[in-house]
Amino acid sequence: MRALSPLLVEPLVRAALLEDLGRAGDVTSDTVVPADRRATVALVAREAGVVAGTDLAVAAFGLVDRRTEVAVLHPDGTRVSAGDVVARVTGPARGILTAERVALNFLGHLSGVATATAQIADAVAGTGTRVTCTRKTTPGLRAVEKHAVLAGGGVNHRFGLDDAVLIKDNHIALAGGVRAAVAAARAGVGHLVKIEIEVDTLDQLREVLTDPVDAVLLDNMTPEQLREAVALVGGRMVTEASGRLTAATAPAVAASGVDLMSAGRITHSAPVLDIGLDVLDLV
Repeated sequence: MRALSPLLVEPLVRAALLEDLGRAGDVTSDTVVPADRRATVALVAREAGVVAGTDLAVAAFGLVDRRTEVAVLHPDGTRVSAGDVVARVTGPARGILTAERVALNFLGHLSGVATATAQIADAVAGTGTRVTCTRKTTPGLRAVEKHAVLAGGGVNHRFGLDDAVLIKDNHIALAGGVRAAVAAARAGVGHLVKIEIEVDTLDQLREVLTDPVDAVLLDNMTPEQLREAVALVGGRMVTEASGRLTAATAPAVAASGVDLMSAGRITHSAPVLDIGLDVLDLV
């Protein structure tokens, strides 16, 4: 996978380190660990999953002490089993311990997002339907969480409100209806800005089809309704299904023939992938 830009990574990691170090720094490591002690440690997966967030972990160790060297053995997008070494870290022991929690927080959380994404992507492999994320992300971490979705085999939806027009039910209600909302959007954005509209019923979809946009979001429809919706669209718009998607429900949704299925849970409710730090050697 393409590495995350340092311009994105460093401010996030620096802010997390400042939060952890507070006003007095790591008083435990600075008093307990000898100043000249060096160590080699391993970041070890305690369970199976998909790795993401290695760039942030590397940055955490480097920002605390530039003398620290990190060898990533399982880069983002790699599948690991329990016991696999994700990365090996060598350097001043104090700095390693100071950076440990921030590095593991990012690595565990983002690997959890990648793993949750992979579970759904695996469930629909070979169907032609792709799993995509939403804007239901941790404030401040959207870009890196969306990177983790890619690591897990998903694709990215819009990154923010300025990426594209997504007309949802409340927009329709406040605009005065489907056609009024679409007309206003077309009049207000440039020719390169795509327009997607959310529909809850097949009747709403039929109204959209009188003047198709780029994509239609089929919200909380049953697999049977989705199949009928895909048939009605007939390839004139990209079709996206949403509504409490899980690995268990995904195959039935994919069988309808939709192009995309969006899942908020892969970012807002993904369990952390358990990754720990083990000391391998003292220098």
